Amino acid sequence: MTILTFLLYTCITGLVFYALHLFNLRTPHRNRLPPGPTPWPIVGNLPHLGRVPHHSLADLATKYGPLLHLRLGFVDVVVAGSASVAAQFLKVHDANFASRPPNSGAKHMAYNYQDMVFAPYGPKWRMLRKICSVHLFSTKALDDFRHVRQEEVAILARALVGAGESTVKLGQLLNVCTTNALARVMLGRRVFGDGSGGGDSKSDEFKDMVMEMMVLAGEFNIGDFIPALDWLDLQSVTKKMKKLHVRFDSFLNTILEEHKSGNMDFVSRLISVKDDADGQGGKLSDTEIKALLLNLFAAGTDTSSSTVEWAIAELIRHPQLLKQAQEEMDTIVGRDRLVTEVDLSRLTFLQAIVKEIFRLHPSTPLSLPRIASDTCEVDGYYIPKGSTLLVNVWAISRDPKIWSNPLEFQPTRFLPGGEKPDADVKGNDFELIPFGAGRRICAGMSLGLKMVQLLTATLVHAFDWELANGLDPDKLNMEEAYGLTLQRATPLMVHPRPRLAPHVYQSG
Repeated sequence: MTILTFLLYTCITGLVFYALHLFNLRTPHRNRLPPGPTPWPIVGNLPHLGRVPHHSLADLATKYGPLLHLRLGFVDVVVAGSASVAAQFLKVHDANFASRPPNSGAKHMAYNYQDMVFAPYGPKWRMLRKICSVHLFSTKALDDFRHVRQEEVAILARALVGAGESTVKLGQLLNVCTTNALARVMLGRRVFGDGSGGGDSKSDEFKDMVMEMMVLAGEFNIGDFIPALDWLDLQSVTKKMKKLHVRFDSFLNTILEEHKSGNMDFVSRLISVKDDADGQGGKLSDTEIKALLLNLFAAGTDTSSSTVEWAIAELIRHPQLLKQAQEEMDTIVGRDRLVTEVDLSRLTFLQAIVKEIFRLHPSTPLSLPRIASDTCEVDGYYIPKGSTLLVNVWAISRDPKIWSNPLEFQPTRFLPGGEKPDADVKGNDFELIPFGAGRRICAGMSLGLKMVQLLTATLVHAFDWELANGLDPDKLNMEEAYGLTLQRATPLMVHPRPRLAPHVYQSG
C-alpha cells in the first residue's frame, strides 16, 4: 500500500467514523454515554487535552460534569472528576477496571508489559505484587529497614550543611537520598557514592532518566489512540522511549549481573524465587526481574522526592506555618538530635502538612489508566467494554464542593476542628487518593508515605530556608510541568540554614 493510498484510506475511515458519531448523537438510544465535547474527525478529542491534561480535563468537567466521555482517536475514554464518581469506578466496579489498556510506554519502556505496574490483572501480577508486599512493603520489612531510611536522611542533612553558602538544587539531592535508601534495600548498597549528590554526574544522569521516563509515560501518544498511525511515530515518542529503554536496560543489566553471586538482598531473592502462581514452578525471567526493578526505581524515588520538594516550596511561601511546624518538633524532638520515624506519629501538625501537600500536589495528577473488561453503568451512563478510565486525582483534591478555599495551602483542615480531621491518604477517602485506590492502588504506598513524612520532618526541623538570589517567597514560581508525575516547572533552588546543635549533623 502506498503512503498516498494509506492516507486516503485513513481519511475515509475517519470521515465515516465521524459521520457515524454525528448520527449517534442525533439518534436516541438506551445506551447513553456520559457527556463530553464533540470529537474532531479522526483525532477525536485529543486536541481538547491541551498542554497540561489534568488542568484541561478539570476545565471540561466544570462544563460537562464530573463524569466525562471523550473519544481519543478511536478509543473511548471516561474521566472521573469527583470523589463520588471515582468511588463508583474504583470501589463498586473495581474488579471490572483492574487491568491496564495497551500503551506504548508499557510496550517500549516496561519490557512489553512484563512489569507489575502495567501487567494485566491476573496470576503474574498478583505474584509480583505479593513479592513486593512481603519483602519490601510489609510492616516487618519496613521496620527492618527503618535504620536505612534514617541513615540516608542523615546523610542528606550533612550534605545540606556541607553546601555552606552554595545554592542547592533541592530536588536533585532529595532524589539521591530516596534512590540510595531504596537501593540499599534492593541491592544492598548505594548507587550514588556517598549520597551527597554534589557534583555526581551519575546521580544527575539517573534523575534525568527517571524524569524523562515520567514525561514520556505521561504523553498522550497519538499511536495509542489511532493504531493505523502508530508506525509513523508522529510525535517521535516511540523513538525516545526506545532510546531511553536502552539506557535503563544497561543500568539494570549491570545490577543483575552483580547480584547473581548469592547476596541475600531483594534482587537475589527475586533471582531465586519460584513462580508458584502458575503452578509450573519456573523461575522469574531476567526480563521480569528487570521490569520490576524499573517500576521500583522509577515509582519509588521520583514521586517521593518531588512531593517533598513541593512541601518545602509551600512552607517557604508560608513562613508562619514553617515556624509552627518547627515549634512542634522542637517541643517533641528537641534540638539535640534528628527526627526519627518513631517520632512521626506524635507530630500532628507535620502530618497535616504532608496531607495538604498530597492534596494540592499529588505525585500522580492523572491516575494510571485502567480498562473496562466489560460494559457497566455508572451514574446512569453506559460505559462501553474496552473504555479507558482516567481518574483526575488533581481535580478531585481541588473540588470546591468538597474543600473550602481549595487552592489555598491550609494544613489546619486536617487538624481537629478542621473540615477533614479524619481523612487519610490510603485509598479509603476518595476525596484524597494520591496513591490511587482499589486493587491497583500503589503497592509502595506505605514506604512512600514514610519517606515523605521523614524527609519533610527532617528538612523542616533541621533547617531554615532561603530562596536563591534573594528571591521573594511571594514570587516563587509554583507552576507545574506535566508528566506522569507532578514535577515543578522550575527546580527549587535554596540556601539551607542549620538550626540544630552542630554535633547533630555529624552523627548518623
